[in-house]
Amino acid sequence: MKSLKYILFVTFASLLLLNSCEDNEAVPGNPIMEPKTTFGSAMFGDSLAFTVVVSDADVPLSTLKAQLYYGDEKVSETVIRTKTSNDYSGKIFVPYYANVPNGTATLKLVLQNIHFTITEKEYDVTLTRPDFAYLTFVTADKEYRMERTGLYQYQVMDTFPQKIKGYIKSPKASAQGNEITFGWSNGAIVEGTVTPITFSKSSAGEYPIIFNTLTYEGSPFMKLLVNDTLMQMVDDDNYKADMDLTQGEKLEISGISDYDQWWIDPDFFTHDAEGKLEFLPISGSYRITANLKYKYFIVETLKSGVLATLQTDGTGAVWIIGEGIGKPSVADNQVGWDTGKALCLSQIEAKKYQVTVVAGTSITADAINFKFFYQKDWGEEFDSAFMSTTSDVVFIGAGQDVNGHDNGNLGIVTGKSLEAGATYVFTVDVTAGINKAVLTVTKK
Repeated sequence: MKSLKYILFVTFASLLLLNSCEDNEAVPGNPIMEPKTTFGSAMFGDSLAFTVVVSDADVPLSTLKAQLYYGDEKVSETVIRTKTSNDYSGKIFVPYYANVPNGTATLKLVLQNIHFTITEKEYDVTLTRPDFAYLTFVTADKEYRMERTGLYQYQVMDTFPQKIKGYIKSPKASAQGNEITFGWSNGAIVEGTVTPITFSKSSAGEYPIIFNTLTYEGSPFMKLLVNDTLMQMVDDDNYKADMDLTQGEKLEISGISDYDQWWIDPDFFTHDAEGKLEFLPISGSYRITANLKYKYFIVETLKSGVLATLQTDGTGAVWIIGEGIGKPSVADNQVGWDTGKALCLSQIEAKKYQVTVVAGTSITADAINFKFFYQKDWGEEFDSAFMSTTSDVVFIGAGQDVNGHDNGNLGIVTGKSLEAGATYVFTVDVTAGINKAVLTVTKK
């Protein structure tokens, strides 16, 4: 009897609870908001403050959102939790972007209760780009004031080194403004970072650093040209150009002040008295990278705009990764097991890939441990099953337990060495197939 009463009680209570939930869910509520702030105008880079009175007599509130739109794109949002009817205040950032003209943005206020009932209000906000009185160029050890020379245009003139690194910052343009920083990202000047920009000239001395806060155009940057192709900055020490080249084509390099001191890779170029380079490999698509640190040109084969790989028909590219080799010098720039430094072999003849080295300079004379890969990364590679050699100085590793070298890694035969100062050409010939590669080592 007691159990029956308990069951009846639980059932009755459940029905009441269900009925209560259904009644509650049936009430959508009526979110009401009334801004206390007048929205009229702001500047790019401002933090736009607002205060809104919110209420709902029937259902608890959930959130108040402030959303800013440039055209149809939502560019900023602030979310405030609104547990009770009250006054709520916040700020929404007005993004500062390049090449955005003065205009009208849309500020949308969205109030929502726990039943997802929403009330929205929209306001037009006139936006203008601040015309800063000055900017500041910040380096590791000094700050330089950049004076305004025209609308959105700023400049500092001083004695600078050949390269100088720093970021640019603005003052606050108003009471609700923010300091805007301009730094370097993905090969361009952008806002919102302090990653240093490397300004550079062909030589140290007095020169201006210039910046435009509308277009983000800055100067000076070194302008390196291969013929009429402008090389793009990769980082402080590297500039690159992707281009189609013809075997025997003449290339003229400009913009490098100490070009006469550069090392010219004999696998890819010869150069004449005027400094023009003759391109040696077969015609195709290539990436030429001017490395300012080691003063030489890195050449890599491309296919459809990306680094080439060795194909089953023997075309493409062959790469070196490993120890005991490096350009221009193994002492300064050894490849090692860093795949980013892999050397691309030159294809002077179709399906014959070569690298030219000088014993004691670009290759160690008595101990090497590198191998040939199909790509500039880990992956497919030549091992002793796919490559043979008749060299009596260089051998191909077949495993530590077989000849003391990992499979495919090149080594120097015990008791022998490359002749110090002599030039050697390592050639990988895949004309018989990539599984029947032949390595020759020729002393010139």
